[in-house]
Amino acid sequence: MKIRQNIRHWAAKKALTTPVIGDVANDKLVDLHTSIFLNKADEDRREERRDHLDGFFDATMVAYVAALETGFTEAEAREITHVQANFDFFNHGWTEMMEIPADELEAHYRRYEEFFTDHEITIDDPLGAFRPAAGVPEAPETPERLETAEYENALAGFADDVYVETDEGETVVGGETEEPDEVDPSAAPGLDEDEASA
Repeated sequence: MKIRQNIRHWAAKKALTTPVIGDVANDKLVDLHTSIFLNKADEDRREERRDHLDGFFDATMVAYVAALETGFTEAEAREITHVQANFDFFNHGWTEMMEIPADELEAHYRRYEEFFTDHEITIDDPLGAFRPAAGVPEAPETPERLETAEYENALAGFADDVYVETDEGETVVGGETEEPDEVDPSAAPGLDEDEASA
């Protein structure tokens, strides 16, 4: 998968792993992710998906921190959560929200198979052990989209590794960009006035 990485992503990592501010950052990042992906959906479908996405992304924030604690890079940990989201979108038939086409889901799963297996995550159960005890709110499916899927927001051809696009427009394979020495957690997306992409 190809994702962006800049100071705001490092700030999000710092914020989510810092006591007290972590809860605030979590809520803001959930809101941001929900907004970003709802904007890819048809307008008449957005509100019916909002609660589901809020609950789902809240759980993936926990998965992100767990992936960091396991030793994954920031980009890899973030990609793991985006892969989880794409599993969920596929299961619901929300193909217009997918970042990768369906035929690349298996390849992405295999790259993180050990982590996914350890946490009971499958394509059919994208949250696995990260599913909240109370569950995640349901939302209507659109399975008919799977039959004629165009994956209009998906970017194919990046299933073999994590590809990071820097602010300078350079694409780095493997997510091995260097974390800045000084990171202000208040610069995380959602914690300041200027929202950026997930």
